[in-house]
Amino acid sequence: MVLYTSPFPNSFLSVLHSFSWGLIFPCYWLADRLVASFVPTTYEKRQRADDPCYFHALCIIITTPIYLALLVASLPFALIGFLLWSPLQSARRPYIYSRLKDKTHANGATLLTEWKAAGNGKSFCFGSANVCLLPDSLARFNNVFNTQARAKEIGRRIRNGASRPQIKIYIDSPTNTSISAASFSSLVSPQGGDSTNRTVNAGIKRTTSMEYKGDNSGLNNSEDGGEDKAGAGEPNEGEENTCIVRINGEDNGHLSDTEPDTVNGQAHTSGPAEPSLEGDAEVSKTPNHRQKEGDSGSLDSYSASRESLVKVRVGDGTVDQSTVNNKLLYKASIMKKTSVRKKKHTDETFDHEISAFFPANLDFLCLQEVFDKRAAEKLKDQLHHYFEYIVYDVGVYSCHACCSFKFVNSGLLFASRYPVMDAAYHCYPNGRGTDSLASKGALFLKVQVGSTPQDQRIVGYISCTHLQAIAGDTTVRCEQLDMLQDWLSEFRKSTSSSSTANPEELVAFDVICGDLNFDNCSSDDKLEQQHSLFTHYKDPCRIGPGEDKPWAIGTLLDPEGLYDEEVCTPDNLQKVLESEEGRKGYLVYPTSKNHSSSQKGRKASLKGNGRRIDYMLYTEEGLYLEWKVEVEEFSFITQLAGLTDHLPVAMRLMVSTGEDDP
Repeated sequence: MVLYTSPFPNSFLSVLHSFSWGLIFPCYWLADRLVASFVPTTYEKRQRADDPCYFHALCIIITTPIYLALLVASLPFALIGFLLWSPLQSARRPYIYSRLKDKTHANGATLLTEWKAAGNGKSFCFGSANVCLLPDSLARFNNVFNTQARAKEIGRRIRNGASRPQIKIYIDSPTNTSISAASFSSLVSPQGGDSTNRTVNAGIKRTTSMEYKGDNSGLNNSEDGGEDKAGAGEPNEGEENTCIVRINGEDNGHLSDTEPDTVNGQAHTSGPAEPSLEGDAEVSKTPNHRQKEGDSGSLDSYSASRESLVKVRVGDGTVDQSTVNNKLLYKASIMKKTSVRKKKHTDETFDHEISAFFPANLDFLCLQEVFDKRAAEKLKDQLHHYFEYIVYDVGVYSCHACCSFKFVNSGLLFASRYPVMDAAYHCYPNGRGTDSLASKGALFLKVQVGSTPQDQRIVGYISCTHLQAIAGDTTVRCEQLDMLQDWLSEFRKSTSSSSTANPEELVAFDVICGDLNFDNCSSDDKLEQQHSLFTHYKDPCRIGPGEDKPWAIGTLLDPEGLYDEEVCTPDNLQKVLESEEGRKGYLVYPTSKNHSSSQKGRKASLKGNGRRIDYMLYTEEGLYLEWKVEVEEFSFITQLAGLTDHLPVAMRLMVSTGEDDP
């Protein structure tokens, strides 16, 4: 299947489309600014409350007539442009495939050589987020604004979070997993291009991980797939830049003092541990955006969180955190893994947490509501610092391929570190209300993640979707789930080049990500909760229809509280969501006739931990029979605090192949 690298099959249509859109854009922009000036966010309202001169009201009085006059003047040109633009959409391709042009930083081909389906298998990390990148006037109805700046910042935070160092913590005490990130921040000192694992010896029991892929640009060099292994155990194939920390149970879960070994890249523990505050430590070279002190949402910040400003002892002397930071060639942000929620549910087979960062070594990213085309370009440019392959501007416009007129695309965007082999898009034809104005649908992708010694390709399937949003449209969503399954089955058949007798490809995983716009606890969503999709695909957060696991939380934030000081930074939002009372104050809960729609400050007992409408599903059906897929880690992420009204989610899957080659 040919991947479309441009929206039109020839340059003439592309030029004609650019000309028609150039005629439409002034009218579109003026209308957007005019409406936006009358829809303030809570952040802007608070700023205006401190304005005794009513300066903003004066600006509206002056600019409104100007906007209206220019809007009227631009209408004839917009009409001509629309008459050209609309028929061109019948020739438009359903997506744009973008590959990083700078070959010196491209590493997709290198990644394919890392996994040969031998050894203990390999893990893959998937992320999904609804980023609410609508035109600014429409985004304000969700209490977010400045779409263009938000798009750039969202991309920057995602790629910075994904390019953190991998740190594995082994603890021999199953009852105490409270590790202060600041207490081991001095252990991370990766040398440029050196992927040798660094180890602190002391015992081995339990593992959590964070990973790093180079400097803050997030670009991965081809040398970063190091083969040297250190420590007692062999990491999985493909792990790179790994720092392994081994801790015994004698120091109450805190690391002891360290002595850096400059010869072999290892640090060994010695002496009693210094007491450290529990918090997030953040160190980096350059700031990437302006933030309040204590905000670790961006890894590019000069200052660390206040809670992480502790002293650690290195060698024979005592140095403060800033001294340690100067010793790091690659400066990285270290995050404390949430342990409180883990200890409450020790029977779970995988780690789960509320994280202030996107997972390290994020392999695949599915985004929803990237509707604004200019914002999509800015977001793509930022993500390309980390992801080599991106599929964006997905969907159809005008009346092409769908029953009703489509003003905006599907809003779907996919980014990958691994090469994309095939892609297909389908538009849901049954959208209703305002949702029918967007070409909401499903994007299906086939990626290659490795090869066997017998030159069989190892592939994976990823589906990204966004369902009908209007409350009460349960039958519409169920029909869309039916179509999703049918289209996915067709896509797998059409892109498979294997036969049962002579398999040329081995399927490692099949994952569905997206905003499904229903939760598993609302009584109004019972029909969707019992859909057959959940008999074929597993939801790591779900026990059964109507019941989530105790640690699962909602992903829909109360828009009115987005800019409250308690939740406006990733660190603060993480802390709030770790408490039940905090979740009641800032998450949207399942609707009930006995409660009002406002969630702010509610103390009543509510079912579940909020509306979880963003899903990550996986299946064991249709995969290579000798392999096993299981969840290694699941995260609810707060790194986009203040930028969107959804919580991103992430899932790390382990594909186990056994000791022998398949």
